[in-house]
Amino acid sequence: MKIVMFAHGGSLNRGCEAIVRSSTNIIKDKIQNVKVYLASENPESDQQLDSLNGIFDASKQSITRYSYDWLISSLRVKLFNDETYALGIIENNIIKHINEMDVFLSIGGDNYCYGEQPGWYEVNRRVKVQGKKLVLWGCSIGEEDMSDRKLEDLKLFDLILARESLTYNMLLNKGLTNVKLCADPAFTMEREELELPEGWQEGNTVGLNFSPLVMKRNKDSKTAVTELITHILNNTNLSIALTPHVIQEGNSDYEILRHYYEIFKNTKRVILLPGNLNAIQYKGYISRMRFFIGARTHATIAAYSSFVPTMVLGYSVKSRGIAKDIFGEEKLVLRIDEVSDFSLLKQNFEQMINEEVAIKQQLKTNMPYIKGMSYKAVEHLQDLVETIEV
Repeated sequence: MKIVMFAHGGSLNRGCEAIVRSSTNIIKDKIQNVKVYLASENPESDQQLDSLNGIFDASKQSITRYSYDWLISSLRVKLFNDETYALGIIENNIIKHINEMDVFLSIGGDNYCYGEQPGWYEVNRRVKVQGKKLVLWGCSIGEEDMSDRKLEDLKLFDLILARESLTYNMLLNKGLTNVKLCADPAFTMEREELELPEGWQEGNTVGLNFSPLVMKRNKDSKTAVTELITHILNNTNLSIALTPHVIQEGNSDYEILRHYYEIFKNTKRVILLPGNLNAIQYKGYISRMRFFIGARTHATIAAYSSFVPTMVLGYSVKSRGIAKDIFGEEKLVLRIDEVSDFSLLKQNFEQMINEEVAIKQQLKTNMPYIKGMSYKAVEHLQDLVETIEV
């Protein structure tokens, strides 16, 4: 049985790396005689993922202007409004492997949150044309993200695994019958503990992760986070560990966090973690924090799964749904438009401190269930695999 994970942009996004690492491990743990492959748009960034059986280059191909393919593509689009020929060339690095594989896992958990995805739609269509099984693995999709075209694509999947209940219920309400509820596989990911840096207070360090994505969508949030750091330094004895989790060019947490570090480094209580660690190493640091404040979902998952009280900065349905499934409410999750409001940041931070013991207890009580829901995804996948073997 050969399973390939695709729709993966590369492991410079440590959340994407966390999905690949944890998914590979839980699949191999529960399904016998399975080989797991990765189709990556940046395969060089994935070489450390040694539990995989192989990594394919799935980078997108360009169509040279005035070439034969360009002429055919242009004519088909102009005459028939048909993009399939062009998309087939652009996505050929994954399409050419369809015949070799049995099951295709689309693992970009929130790819469907960012507008239409015609390239993936075409890959999905061709997977089904060749009679292969197609799974949307651990997804989150908001009501606002849905379109008629997207809904038609979702109907192609043999199985959709929603990683939180907000997405699950929304998809059911759209009439889809191929949806099951699970949890993000990264809740099960292991950690690696490196030496603690100078300035780290054991048991008294708060992690802070911030992202260009949040700052781009709410420009005033940058100032509000500066005010939050100032508040923490002036009103607590905590050290602050600035924690990047995505280090892609043009989308690097490290660059933003380095800006904050330069402002506050003279306090001797602000640490900037390296920008070249892998997902399990970042989790190793996050797991030893007292509190965590994060914009990147998988950084917050690393904290939740390590029983670290966590405050989430301005994210979408995935963070809201994950918090709701853990706590029964969207606890300490700020909307994107709220992150620029320092009074709200301060209020949520102080709530996290005041409820520290209760939050840790909730995490310790509920995390076994959440991790069990991560494995539930593999159970549903196994049911699908068994239909192939029969």
